[in-house]
Amino acid sequence: MQLCSARPRSCQVAPTHVFSLSLRAPHASTRHRSQARWSKLEADAIGNVVRCHVSEVAGSCACPSFLGLLAGTVGALRVRARKLATCAARLLDGKATAAQVREELRERTRLLQAQGLIPGLAVVLVGSRPDSESYVRGKTKAAQEVGCQVFNINFPETVTETVLLDQISKLNQDPRVHGVLVQLPLPAHINEQLVLDSISVDKDADGLCSANLGLLARPHGCPLALPCTPAGCMEMLRRYNVGIEGKNCVVLGRSAIVGMPMMLLMLKANGTVRLCHRFTKDIAKACSDADILVAAVGRASFVKGDWLKPGVVVLDVGINRVPDATRKRGYRLQGDVEFGSAAQKASLITPVPGGVGPMTVAMLLKNTVALAEAMRH
Repeated sequence: MQLCSARPRSCQVAPTHVFSLSLRAPHASTRHRSQARWSKLEADAIGNVVRCHVSEVAGSCACPSFLGLLAGTVGALRVRARKLATCAARLLDGKATAAQVREELRERTRLLQAQGLIPGLAVVLVGSRPDSESYVRGKTKAAQEVGCQVFNINFPETVTETVLLDQISKLNQDPRVHGVLVQLPLPAHINEQLVLDSISVDKDADGLCSANLGLLARPHGCPLALPCTPAGCMEMLRRYNVGIEGKNCVVLGRSAIVGMPMMLLMLKANGTVRLCHRFTKDIAKACSDADILVAAVGRASFVKGDWLKPGVVVLDVGINRVPDATRKRGYRLQGDVEFGSAAQKASLITPVPGGVGPMTVAMLLKNTVALAEAMRH
């Protein structure tokens, strides 16, 4: 994390007091090789250094709001440092792993472009939900960075199901489009599964149409595009050399987007899989048997550390907005797993944010490029 001071017009800071503060945890690959971790002493030392900077600036700065912002930043840095210091598990770094995947995809798109083919991704957004708009911007940017052409199609929330289906039919026939993504959720008056099933199987960038999910359920079925979040989890496990064969795998949540396809992918990897849902009795006991745990229930801090056995690998798919008055945006993102206590038991754990989320986007891009390559043949 890099923090560089900026000077508000109302705040006159003497040149000698301009500072920059660099606070970085060891790179994921470094932690993976050397098991390096920050100590509590280092965390306290960082906090002391930051406080010195704050005091220095305070002597020359007459802007209370700026000082308040800086003090808040210091607090966040100290919390982050202590979190790393007390974390027994290594982090499954989704950001770093997704960056590796994107770099590999850039090379594949360069090869396609040399043959006159630019992978095309159509992103359909209905309505103006802030979270959906944010996700679409992120996916659009990532796709363009790896060399894909992006076609953004936006509809008002009042769009009819018929109009939406007509648009998808046109995208299915457009030779420039190799992957179609409909951003979920859709408004209540639109049948989501009907819309997803209207996407041609060979253009289903999200891997969520019934034909693809049905193929995934077959013993030897292998759809060209896998559901992005489960595929991202599997890819991260593979790159961190976590074997699934013979392991007790527990999946919390049975959605068609994450839970069900996650179970199927783990079964195909010869894991012994238990799928839990809201009617499962004694979920804590089920979690205690897990060698690999995937949490996708949509409830903040649902899984407690004392549910887990030592050495478990934890994939936290949940992204929950928890009210937090100390944050500028009024909330913080929190996973389905209580990170602090779980990290004391786990050998590997995904953070939230920065864990499964970036891998989901990376798999969307991987699916799009794969669909373009298949269409070339």
